[in-house]
Amino acid sequence: MPFFRTLGVTSALLALAAPAALAQVANAQTHTTTTAVPILMLSPDARGAALGDAGVATSPDANAAFYNPGKLGFVNYKYAVSPSYSPWLRQITDDMSLSYLSGYGKVGERGAIAASLMYFSLGQIDYRDGSNLPTGTFNPKEYAFTMSYGQKLGENFGLGISARYVRSNLVGNTPGNDAQAGNSFAADLGVYYSKDATIGTGVYNLAFGAAVTNLGNKMVYADPQNASFLPTQLRLGTALTREIDPYNKITLAFDATKLLVPSPYYEDPYNNQDITQVNRVKQTNIERQQQGIVSGIFSSFHDAPGGFKGELQQINLHTGLEYWYNNTIAARVGYFYENPHTGDRQYLSFGLGARLSVFGIDGTYLVPNSQANPVANTIRVSLHFNLNKLADAFDEKGAGGTQGTLPN
Repeated sequence: MPFFRTLGVTSALLALAAPAALAQVANAQTHTTTTAVPILMLSPDARGAALGDAGVATSPDANAAFYNPGKLGFVNYKYAVSPSYSPWLRQITDDMSLSYLSGYGKVGERGAIAASLMYFSLGQIDYRDGSNLPTGTFNPKEYAFTMSYGQKLGENFGLGISARYVRSNLVGNTPGNDAQAGNSFAADLGVYYSKDATIGTGVYNLAFGAAVTNLGNKMVYADPQNASFLPTQLRLGTALTREIDPYNKITLAFDATKLLVPSPYYEDPYNNQDITQVNRVKQTNIERQQQGIVSGIFSSFHDAPGGFKGELQQINLHTGLEYWYNNTIAARVGYFYENPHTGDRQYLSFGLGARLSVFGIDGTYLVPNSQANPVANTIRVSLHFNLNKLADAFDEKGAGGTQGTLPN
């Protein structure tokens, strides 16, 4: 059964770094909610990763649409492109990687259109038969192509939408496969608000953002009756920027995210010898997995183990601090927090960045809460190419991830 062997390897690798599987499952220990293509939830660029994956309300750059397409109306270059790369799970393997290419172009004075390609390579898997003889190799991969459009509806408010095609090929065409590659279409919706203000002797920019991402049909690998939810996610956040003087400014960003898919059902204490209990748990999880997209979204707000407390435990927190000197050199630090009952991913992130004329570079290094964590020593690098700065840019914010001088 090559598919299930592939599934086991893939899920084991991904679950160590993010909730991952191809169907909803119950875990009485961590109560982790799992989805297909979990890589869609991870920040692909170095700046966002350095801020603890916060980004729904930070200043827009070439990667803005990933976090919130509503920010696209506030970009201040006519064109911008940003490639990013991250070796993945190097504590476990040396042939997995995440690549991302994103860019935008202005459309009129108030709009911008963006496109991106995310490519996740899971390395090479060697297939063997029951006699342990090789039957071929395959490189599992997942990718997503996205088109986005954002529009300023006023001086301070923006709205955006994204359309995405997702393909997850974990099995290939090896003889004997009992599954297929999964395909899905999804959409993102985002809003963004940014306002400058003078408070006392200081000049501030206060921004708010909200986005629903990966809202689409389920991923079918084998049985349409047991298709897997995409990682539909609600993201809310804010960013406060303080201009200390003409050369120094600092931004504090904070996001909260929650998966909008059914939670796994469990009974605690769980007795594997009690067949009635085992069957009840399995049947309930099958019923939750087979819910429709809309009903799954609504149930995600009230079906967590432990009631309201469990719902709060399913909210992940992202916070980051970004410092810029003369819009040229940046230093960043962030923290990602996931409750121990729902996955226990926790890590610090550190990053540096630089901008020189049309070129920029960002780098990030992750430090997890345990050195045994496979995301230890993870690095992420992004390049920026910003072309044709606009003279009437929105307060000169968003220059490849920087924020310009705020008005007095």
